[in-house]
Formats: sequence, C-alpha cells, structure tokens
Amino acid sequence: MKKISVLLVDDHTVVRQGLRALLNSEEDIDVVGEAENGRQAVTLARECAPEVILMDVAMPLLNGLEATRQILKFAPSTKVLVLTSYGDDDCVAQLMDAGVSGYLLKQTAANDLLKAIREVRLGNSFFSPCIVKRLQDRSRAAFNNGQSARRGGVLTSREAEVLQLIAEGFSNKQIASELCISIKTVEKHRQQVMNKLNIHDVAGLTRYAISKGMVERSVPSAL
Repeated sequence: MKKISVLLVDDHTVVRQGLRALLNSEEDIDVVGEAENGRQAVTLARECAPEVILMDVAMPLLNGLEATRQILKFAPSTKVLVLTSYGDDDCVAQLMDAGVSGYLLKQTAANDLLKAIREVRLGNSFFSPCIVKRLQDRSRAAFNNGQSARRGGVLTSREAEVLQLIAEGFSNKQIASELCISIKTVEKHRQQVMNKLNIHDVAGLTRYAISKGMVERSVPSAL
C-alpha cells in the first residue's frame, strides 16, 4: 500500500512533534518533512513533492497564505490542508481563493485530522464544522446583498511578502537581502502596499498584518 506523503508546516516545534507522532502511528501516512516557516515549506515542497501539506497560517518570513500560493503555482496537484488557530472570515476566504483543499482549526480532534488528510488526498475537501457554517453564512449574506462571496486579495504576492517582513520589524535593507531584490524595489513595493491599504505608518501596517493572520500577534523584531 502506497502511503500518503505529508509535509508538516508550523513554526512551533512542539506542534510539529505532536503531529509527527500522531501521523507516523498510522500505517497509511508517512511524514516526509517539516518546515518552520513558509519559505522552508516552499523549498521542501519542491524537494519532497508531498501529496498533502499541513499548513499553518501565521509564521515568520513567509506566512501560510503566500506559501500556499507559491506552492500551488509549481505543484497544482498538491493538496494543502490548513491547520491553524486563525479562523476569521477574511483569512478563510483568502486561503480558499488560494486553492486550499481543507481548513481545520487546531482544536480539531485527532480523528478528524486523520480523516481530513485521507479525504483531501482523494481529491475531496474537508472543513471544520464551524468553518463550514461560517462559509455558508457568508455566502448567504453575499447572495442576499447581491455581492460575490469571493473577494480577491488586494495585494500581489510580492507586496504581501514585503508587508509581512515590515510587520516583523525588517528594515528596507534587510527586506532587500531576504527577498534578493534591490532596496529601490522594496521601497516601491512598500509605497504600493501603503497606497492600496491606505495605511501610511509601520504601526498601522503591523496591526493590519496581525489582524489578517499574516504574522503572530506577538511580533519579534528583526532588528
């Protein structure tokens, strides 16, 4: 029997250890790698080609949303299953737009997590019951208001990367080094982010990034 190959992505070591122990106890699941941030996840997704990725949302350097977008660009058949403590409507909607196959909250029972992995591997979707209810409520409200239930992201993938690094305390020079782009390009992206969000100070950008689950609520400084 071919095992389901799974990549674990979470910035908390204890969470990854617990997930690995749980999944490796199953005869049909094989954990092929672990990543502690979205950038590592993208690299390991290329190297390991997992069938299923358990993806956290708020992580340093590159969050789960942007990592998902990048991974599904070069590996569209990969199934991304979100496992996070963030369940606000915008976060769920953006990740669904990015192409995730399922969305689970971290208080999910172990049996539901195992079932979700097996379901998404088969091409099905799987969502926590509370997420399903909110999606239904959101769709119903949008229909009643004559609006689309889907809302495209305001920022480009690169702009979102720059926003996250700004929120994590990186300077323009550090962002340029991290993303391998020029300082002038960073400044351009930074200005575009501010214009699109109509937020023109770092504190405001940081609050916005935290509210969208792009970074942890306790943001370490890179300086």
